Amino acid sequence: MATNPEIERRRTFAIVAHPDAGKTSLTEKFLLFGGQIQVAGAVKSNKIKKTATSDWMDIEKQRGISVTTSVMEFDYKDYKVNILDTPGHQDFAEDTYRTLTAVDSVIIVVDGAKGVETQTRKLMEVCRMRNTPVIIFVNKMDREAKDPFDLMDELEEELVIQVRPLTWPIESGPRFKGVYNLYEHNLNLFQPSKQVVTEKVEVDITTEELDNRIGHDLADKLRGELELIEGVYPEFNVDEYLKGEVAPVFFGSALNNFGVEELLNTFVEIAPSPRPVKAEERTVQPDEAKFTGFIFKITANIDPNHRSCIAFCKVCSGKFSRNVPYYHVRHDKTMRFSSPTQFMAQRKTTVDEAWAGDIIGLPDNGTFKIGDTLTEGEKLHFRGLPSFSPEMFKYIENADPMKQKQLAKGIDQLMDEGVAQLFVNQFNGRKIIGTVGQLQFEVIQYRLEHEYNAKCRWEPVSLYKACWIESDDPTELEAFKKRKYQYMAKDREGRDVFLADSGYVLQMAQMDFKHIKFHFTSEF
Repeated sequence: MATNPEIERRRTFAIVAHPDAGKTSLTEKFLLFGGQIQVAGAVKSNKIKKTATSDWMDIEKQRGISVTTSVMEFDYKDYKVNILDTPGHQDFAEDTYRTLTAVDSVIIVVDGAKGVETQTRKLMEVCRMRNTPVIIFVNKMDREAKDPFDLMDELEEELVIQVRPLTWPIESGPRFKGVYNLYEHNLNLFQPSKQVVTEKVEVDITTEELDNRIGHDLADKLRGELELIEGVYPEFNVDEYLKGEVAPVFFGSALNNFGVEELLNTFVEIAPSPRPVKAEERTVQPDEAKFTGFIFKITANIDPNHRSCIAFCKVCSGKFSRNVPYYHVRHDKTMRFSSPTQFMAQRKTTVDEAWAGDIIGLPDNGTFKIGDTLTEGEKLHFRGLPSFSPEMFKYIENADPMKQKQLAKGIDQLMDEGVAQLFVNQFNGRKIIGTVGQLQFEVIQYRLEHEYNAKCRWEPVSLYKACWIESDDPTELEAFKKRKYQYMAKDREGRDVFLADSGYVLQMAQMDFKHIKFHFTSEF
């Protein structure tokens, strides 16, 4: 455990969910409580022209979805909270998986009416692999929702984790009266359509005061349900939550700012401070004196006027100071950073120091790649930042010959972000972009045009999968490349990639060439 008070008070977490479950609205309300924004901009409301603070790209504002992880930090009570709001859309899953390597805990948002959806299951698998502690927020209780007991069963079954409610809803939809806080034993009454925080009432649930507040029938029902909860679910145990074995569940409505404060209060109290991070060489403890950190994400054009790239660095241990020389392990040289920044989505401020658990933005003019490590001289490599094998492929062609340079620069910077992968076909020299989802192609095209003033067009190419290949038998590798020369490509690192055009072809290749290893992530 960290003993340094600065590191102790850090809470770094990601908000993840299926698209449209209300992640971004929840992030906004957290910022509202943290005093970072004064008015909550209803993301989809046309009356309020202000879009969500965390969706800052033009395309995000148009579509009303998040396409990139945004980082925000604020102070709340005695804690320093770092939020990473991730894209929910499965086409941007890779960005989300990578973000999960940089956080100490996760809040999963579930839509009360839809329950657990596919993307949520996948994200939970990643949390399970890393034993990341998870809190679940069941959102949109002001709309008709599933029965809370059914929801609890579904969460246990679908997410394969034990759950324990810490707040409990009184009805849902138009009959929604509020939530009872099992953690603090008080009642929180719902007042819809207010930008203000609702009233909390200390109520002894055994007395008639409860009946006066919510009516006799509902009061009886609530008492019965609370009794059932105490009978069915074991007492909430913080250690089990920290080990990733139990997920506390909260109910509320993020849009109406209801149930959010309970979530935030409990979260800062029970969530872990920065945890040890495994490097290939050893495990790095957060309160070591020396600074270490790794780059888990790169964003091009966070400020369109300056065309600058920002590399997001997760501080793993010690303290990062501005203008101090740090060692870049891959380049084997030291670098100084004169303007490291911390973020409020797009608004960023220069910081003089950052501690383990913080996320800082370092200006990047091509010096960083995802997975790079910075230290005070020690050679460390942090792993676990995968690039998955893409499943969709298209040739990218220049649509405006006068803009060749802009297109090349744009492709280069967008590929640095790690959202898609570039392969150059060795047979015809054409560039192929591989992504995990269709929407990525639209985002790339849109951003090339609006951020780099370059036009591209896509041409179909029918491929099944990209596999990185390696072998200890150079003769066999050579024979394979000769036989498959039409389907051989190089990635940006110059590694050999086999572009299989069907599952059958891939299977046959694996059978015929026993000494070749086929990898489906770029990390091997």
